Amino acid sequence: MKLIVGLGNPGPKYDSTRHNVGFDVLDRIARRHGDGAVARSRFHAAVIEASVAGEATLLIKPTTYMNRSGQAVSEAVRFYQLDPATDLLIIVDDTALACGMIRLRGDGGAGGHNGLADVEQKLSTAGYGRLRIGVDSPGEIPQESYVLGRFRPDQRVLVEQALEEAVEAGVCWVTQGITETMNRFNRRQTA
Repeated sequence: MKLIVGLGNPGPKYDSTRHNVGFDVLDRIARRHGDGAVARSRFHAAVIEASVAGEATLLIKPTTYMNRSGQAVSEAVRFYQLDPATDLLIIVDDTALACGMIRLRGDGGAGGHNGLADVEQKLSTAGYGRLRIGVDSPGEIPQESYVLGRFRPDQRVLVEQALEEAVEAGVCWVTQGITETMNRFNRRQTA
């Protein structure tokens, strides 16, 4: 079993915001690999069981709001007795990356992201895969207002490409693991 978690905030108020790119990627993976499955409420999350390239994969969108995402992640990891280092991929927004860029890592700190900080606190480890999607720096705009805002038209074009690339990276992670996925997708950013 593999676990892909997209972080975001539940409810229409937050749809298409910068902070919800993790949800956006998960929705795309679910449409392509969920065989029409309807999300169930489980682990304080909306959960879809999917088959990604023949691998049983649980797609999770925590419903606890961003800053408490660790509750859903830790419940699912414990229930399925998963190894976060090999079986967990978290997808999040990143204000330190240019809009449209993606970056994968197999471990590391939260980088100031409250959702990741909560996941790490609840799992007692930073050793899990994470796929960050660049949303640009907020500049003079307060961080909270910026990440809860919607993309400008020029950013929307870039983020659409990044969301598609993130879907490909998620599928690659399921089939090839984090190292191969990093080799394939992190390299694209410098080309």
